[in-house]
Amino acid sequence: MTEKTYETPCGTIRYWTNERDASPASLIFLPGLTADHRLFDKQTAYFEGKVRVLVWDPPAHGRSRPFAFSFTLADKARWLHGILLREGIGRPVIVGQSMGGYVGQMYSQLYPEHLAGFVAIDSAPLQREYVTGAELRLLKRMEPVYRYWPWSSLLKLGTQGVAESEYGRALMRGMMMEYDGDREHYAKLAGHGYRMLAEAMEADLPYELRCPALLLCGEKDRAGSCIRYNRAWHKKTGIPIVWIEGAGHNANTDAPERVNRLIEDFLAKLPAPG
Repeated sequence: MTEKTYETPCGTIRYWTNERDASPASLIFLPGLTADHRLFDKQTAYFEGKVRVLVWDPPAHGRSRPFAFSFTLADKARWLHGILLREGIGRPVIVGQSMGGYVGQMYSQLYPEHLAGFVAIDSAPLQREYVTGAELRLLKRMEPVYRYWPWSSLLKLGTQGVAESEYGRALMRGMMMEYDGDREHYAKLAGHGYRMLAEAMEADLPYELRCPALLLCGEKDRAGSCIRYNRAWHKKTGIPIVWIEGAGHNANTDAPERVNRLIEDFLAKLPAPG
């Protein structure tokens, strides 16, 4: 995997990709809020010898700092599209965990003909109809919560609350510790992310997935109402759903072999290009 950069008006995005000119498919891994590219280490290691792979540190995350907090969810999707065009990646499969899944849905809204497939890992639908007004108001007011919550408690909640495995918890703790000396940035990062998400939902766009899709969700996901959202998403759209046994919100770190097989099977069933 080669590290590269992409310049935006708000800052520099760093991403990693392999070089496979004749790859039959392309997998784009998008981490969730406050996580970075390491969230998908088990996936990139498994797939980089098989297909074209790309993963980023989302804007204002990890090595994609410093970064101005003036961007929207649509901006993230547009910058992702710019990266894919630069890399010559057409019709990729986006695999988005949590917030990464929302970016994938925005990408589908803006570039519906450019997406070959979509896999959501412990994410949720972006449509306005799935959330209540109270939930939207809460999303817009999360920055003070993160600003004044004791860091030791946040570390415990941020690790034990999103993963069930020792590996998944240690990995998330390591990613959170990137902000140990900059609590102000961490609070802004979380607050801006949730606010940006609420604004995208309030836009009340279709966010229709016109490509094959798959929902993966940990049976022990305790992040917000993720399980409820996924049940409703599956029921309304008919998108296939797989509940990952023993996994939490970061199901791909708790059950990487299972998730990798499901992604691989999903790829094998996609229509041939052209």
